[in-house]
Amino acid sequence: MGHSQTQKTKNHERIVRTAAKRFREKGLAGVGIADLMQEVGLTVGGFYKHFDSRDDLVVEALRYALNNRRGQADAAASGGPRLTYAKLVDDYLSEEHRDHPGSGCVISALVAEIARGGKRTRALLTEEIRRALQSIADLTPGKDEGPARSAAILTLSAMVGAIGLSRAVSDEALSREILKTVGELLKASE
Repeated sequence: MGHSQTQKTKNHERIVRTAAKRFREKGLAGVGIADLMQEVGLTVGGFYKHFDSRDDLVVEALRYALNNRRGQADAAASGGPRLTYAKLVDDYLSEEHRDHPGSGCVISALVAEIARGGKRTRALLTEEIRRALQSIADLTPGKDEGPARSAAILTLSAMVGAIGLSRAVSDEALSREILKTVGELLKASE
């Protein structure tokens, strides 16, 4: 007996959602299809009923994660307090973000792997970086377009690097120091 189209859609969404989280936690190479399918309660053979290849899953999972993060920011902006440059920096460079890469920024979690990846994943990340730069530039009032874009490039690069370093070091005090120092310097340059 086959599955209904509704169930197939739910299964597909569950695979993508779980993969998006696991890729950010363990890296693109650190997630096996067999383990992923076992986690969502499906067979490895069932994977190919949803995706033509692992690369198709990677692209879809990254797109899901990027859209989900953007949706969270949009929801906060429409119903909550106005997003400011300082709040963006504080939220990004938080211990919460550092400690939970599975629900965090795709860029900081996977930038090095995506740089070595295929054209589709690099193109997807390129578009996300363009959007992020524009969003950050929009938060720098009073600066002309050129200086605002330069400041946005510096901000994004510093935040992604700081999160990466803070996750990589084994010394908790140094990890917190990295986050705090970069955050303070970015906000001071605003």
